[in-house]
Amino acid sequence: MTLSVKEIETPAGLARAHVWRARDPRGSVVLSHGAGGGIGSKDLQALRELVDEGWTYVLVEQPWRVAGKRIASPPKTLDTAWVPIMRSLTSGRWKLPRPLVQGGRSAGARVACRTAVEVGADAVLALSFPLHPPGKPEKSRAFEAQLVLDAELPLAVVQGDRDPFGTPDDVRDALGSRAHVFRARGDHSFSKHPEDVVDEVRSWLNTVSG
Repeated sequence: MTLSVKEIETPAGLARAHVWRARDPRGSVVLSHGAGGGIGSKDLQALRELVDEGWTYVLVEQPWRVAGKRIASPPKTLDTAWVPIMRSLTSGRWKLPRPLVQGGRSAGARVACRTAVEVGADAVLALSFPLHPPGKPEKSRAFEAQLVLDAELPLAVVQGDRDPFGTPDDVRDALGSRAHVFRARGDHSFSKHPEDVVDEVRSWLNTVSG
């Protein structure tokens, strides 16, 4: 499994894409991290197994993380950075094979949902989508995921069964039957059972690639 690293200039600073290319690609999966961690999270790392099944796999470090900051940038700034990141990865010699699945975990999932249409993604994968702040279900962020469904793009959400930001049932109730919501053991991090995430994502990607 060969790794290439691409540094990408954005209006919010330098981003870094870690690219593992499949030999006979079925498509590409591009994911980013959340607001409280980086690309070293166990689920994001475990998903590198997708390369063995023909998916070019990309993990993106957002500019605030590359700069060594501990607090994530505001949502608008995250989106402003993400669009040129994806444009860089879908053009020129770095051009990723289609279908293009973009996503991320937690805050990264929100960015992927908000920008999917603008960057021309073919599907969205949301890991630990933060449906609402813990203990505040009235502050729903379902409208961000709804943007993907309104564009008639496939949307998969892998949610921990004890996630304080919203359980799988909460997400399913908020988004309806068009969203593919998968249950995984654990809370918001999946740290003890990342294999659950790999299993669910692998199954869903088979429907995306046909």
